Amino acid sequence: MPKPLLRPVAIVGVVVVLFLLFRPYVIVPAGHRAAVFSLTEGVWHTQLGEGFHFLVPVVHRPYLYEVRTQTYSMCQVHWEGEVKGDDGLTALTKDGQTVSIDLSVRFRPDAENVWRLHKEVGPDYTEKILRPEVRSHTRVAIAEFPVTEVYSAHRQAIEDRIEARLRAAVQRAYLKIDDVLLRDIRFSPAFANAIEGKQIAQQQAQRMQYVLEKSEKEKEQKIIEAEGEAQAIELKGQAV
Repeated sequence: MPKPLLRPVAIVGVVVVLFLLFRPYVIVPAGHRAAVFSLTEGVWHTQLGEGFHFLVPVVHRPYLYEVRTQTYSMCQVHWEGEVKGDDGLTALTKDGQTVSIDLSVRFRPDAENVWRLHKEVGPDYTEKILRPEVRSHTRVAIAEFPVTEVYSAHRQAIEDRIEARLRAAVQRAYLKIDDVLLRDIRFSPAFANAIEGKQIAQQQAQRMQYVLEKSEKEKEQKIIEAEGEAQAIELKGQAV
């Protein structure tokens, strides 16, 4: 390579190396926002949208946040929840019965307030905000229902109650709730046995009612048959 070209090529090479080394840019992927901390200004009062953005190396530090809907689960099954192991909830109903609950919460950070979320809470918002609020408001909501309603067809009402309380609580931390899903509700052995005994008693009562109704119908049928035979004998007598 001619000497006059060596210097420009070397300069370009150095610039490329420095560019790759110091990364004076950030690429925000789809479904994300970036909060930026500046050594001179603190957290910027805005967030970076999707795409390519130039930053000052060392001075500006970006933090990516996913703003798409995410799912946070708390389950008894060891491998399903966000925390491995038995992470199900326990709560007391209005009449003092203990229930165990598995649930999932669908949520997302507020895309317009990612910089506030970063400044006031930080990247570990699920552990600082979401998890304790879910535990607290689920227990409060369950305590508003007697165990018979929790057991029966009131699951949607309970989900709506938890969702409403949770939405109001986490919006102050720049999180949005989309859905609350009660995946499973388990009752104490004593209550489960009582429900099983009640169901068996109901089945026996229904069976007995069926037997009585069948006997009554058979009795009515025999009376009808007997009356028919008597009428037939009377008609035969009249004919003779």
